[in-house]
Formats: sequence, C-alpha cells, structure tokens
Amino acid sequence: MSIIAAYNEAWDNGDVDALENIIHDDCIFNPHVGGITMSKSDIMGFAGGENRPTSEHNRILFENDEVGVAHSIVHFANDSDSEAVLSFMRFKDGQIISMETGATPLSEDYKLIGN
Repeated sequence: MSIIAAYNEAWDNGDVDALENIIHDDCIFNPHVGGITMSKSDIMGFAGGENRPTSEHNRILFENDEVGVAHSIVHFANDSDSEAVLSFMRFKDGQIISMETGATPLSEDYKLIGN
C-alpha cells in the first residue's frame, strides 16, 4: 500500500496507532491557514480528537519514494466551508516527513460534477 493510501485510511478511521507509524517523528506540517507549523505531536492530537476533519474523493495524483501529491474534499467539524485540498508530502524512511496544503473553500451547495 502506498504511504498516502495508508495515511488516508488511518486518518479516516481515526487510527492513531497506524498514524504513529506513518508520520515521521521529525514531521513538519504547514497547513494552508493560520500561518502556523505543526509537529507530529500536534498532528496526532488533532487526528485523535473527536472534531478531526473528514474527507472524501481522496485521490493520489503522484507518489514515488520521495514525494507525493494528493487531492481530496475535506469537511470540518467547526462549520467552516468544506474545502478542496491539495497536499504535497515529502517522505523519509517510508514515512511522511513534511506536508503542506493548499485549499479552495467550497460552498454549502457544492456538488462534485458527475455525481
């Protein structure tokens, strides 16, 4: 299974034990909002919480042993607009060592074309 597919499955299931093995101890996450940088412990706290974002239409656009690019529709528990999120990841030792996201907010009545 690819690193991104394993990450998506673990995140969707709230499987923090699996995420512990997928996310490198030195991981840095730069989300598209807030101008902040998160560490592995920040990510794990977020992933294990009741209000973690959910996603659908997860797609792996590119992945090799060094980097990966993914896209998904993400829904947030805080009632903010859902977003189309593009993620860029770097890998080290088969784990995610860094991740950055970019996003486009979607309206409440958003419908994926073709559905």
